[in-house]
Amino acid sequence: MSNSHKSKLMLPVIALSLMTVISAVASLNVALPAIARDLGASQTQLTWIVDAYTVIFAGLLLLSGSLGDRFGRKWFLSIGLILYAIASSLGLFAASTEQLIGIRILMGVGAAFIMPSTLSIITSSFEKEERPKAISVWVGVAGGGAVIGLFGTAFLMRYFSWHSFFALNLSLAIVSLCGTLMVIPESREIARPPLDIVGGLLSVVAVGALVLGIIEGPDQGWNSRITIGGIAIGVAALIGFVMRELRVEHPLLDPRLFKNRGFSSGSLSITVQFFGQFGFIFVGLQYLQFVAGFSPWGAAVHLLPMPFIVLPASRLSGYLSGKLPQKYLGSAGLAIFGLGLFIFSRMSLTFNYTHFLIGLFCFGFGMAMAAVPATTAITNSLPIEKQGVASAVNDTAREFGSALGIAVLGAALTNTYTNAMVTATVGLPPETAAKIQNSLAFVQQTPAPQLRDKFHQLAATGLNAFHDGVSLAMTIAAVVALTGAILVLIIAPKERSTSI
Repeated sequence: MSNSHKSKLMLPVIALSLMTVISAVASLNVALPAIARDLGASQTQLTWIVDAYTVIFAGLLLLSGSLGDRFGRKWFLSIGLILYAIASSLGLFAASTEQLIGIRILMGVGAAFIMPSTLSIITSSFEKEERPKAISVWVGVAGGGAVIGLFGTAFLMRYFSWHSFFALNLSLAIVSLCGTLMVIPESREIARPPLDIVGGLLSVVAVGALVLGIIEGPDQGWNSRITIGGIAIGVAALIGFVMRELRVEHPLLDPRLFKNRGFSSGSLSITVQFFGQFGFIFVGLQYLQFVAGFSPWGAAVHLLPMPFIVLPASRLSGYLSGKLPQKYLGSAGLAIFGLGLFIFSRMSLTFNYTHFLIGLFCFGFGMAMAAVPATTAITNSLPIEKQGVASAVNDTAREFGSALGIAVLGAALTNTYTNAMVTATVGLPPETAAKIQNSLAFVQQTPAPQLRDKFHQLAATGLNAFHDGVSLAMTIAAVVALTGAILVLIIAPKERSTSI
């Protein structure tokens, strides 16, 4: 294969590798109601099934990005795709929530190897003139790829069980691996400073413990040992990470970089975007199935317009990024994104597609307008030989935002639902009451004959409680997005971003 042909195929292969990672963050969400019914998973367990992936993913990104810079980005991308394929193969046979969580952890390790490599290969391999276009494609896939993955999983679930989600992941990983080995050039950092392993471990503990505390709060109680302990350990590890990185000669991530207003505002914007995006996917897909009553396929179809909004809007944003500073383009994008989330927060018990579509347009268009200038601001803040770290910071902001969004918005949903159902289940057998309090899926199943009348009342109460939880979660997401828009407007520099 000629070098020119390889060059043309490089961006599609990178996009497909990125799609492999992004689709797995989101597409399992469409299978959550089926998993809840099949495995008897509680609302908290469902949150962990999704967040086990993103917590490990986010925690390892800084370390894996630095390793990719050091030992070779193509090599690390290939190893990540192999780990991903192995985990997906195991997922085809998962038979319990514990197995499913373990498999998702292994997938998260593979994803942490893959994602930093994709963006750093773009910034280190593409010419200066082609780089903004390539980054806009990367951002478009990162934003729209989640819905494409959802659609693929929902299509498979029309004919197969929820395990087919892993068949989609396996197929994407194998095709991406073949393409990587054939067309991606090897690149690495010329200098090889000592690797900050301690800093990497502290970053994993900080992210993991914080998310643990937030997820377990509604289930264990906000004053429980596991909740308080998780949050306390996470904060302590985060402080320890910052202090170490300030002292060590070759830091994994130099905190002083955040003095760069473009870098800090870009990281903030990315975190806010993915807090809202994946929080919405986690909560919204359950709303579409549990409340609106759609099948997995029907729920995915209603989200299908998303990539057709995000992908062209990302190209437009790439063009506008060369003319407008992040200060204005990025903050306007976050404000439109927040408006979409606010519209979602006002969805009723009776599904209105026009209302939903207006929210979806604002949500997708705003995210695309904010994402390209934020990503460019981050990658432009470091030299070309440090693009693995720049990519890892960008990806860490994404995945930390995703994990936090799923945890916080999932906690708001769970807390609202559980509190309402504790009162509604007074007088029921303790085991039955606990199952009802843990999951709306149990209430919607066919009850025992002696509980049928009570279950009809409980189903109505549960539906209202779940809807209230969705509204609260989306309101929180909207407030976070609008706050982010204001902060970007204040922090970001007035200068336009230029390519590295």
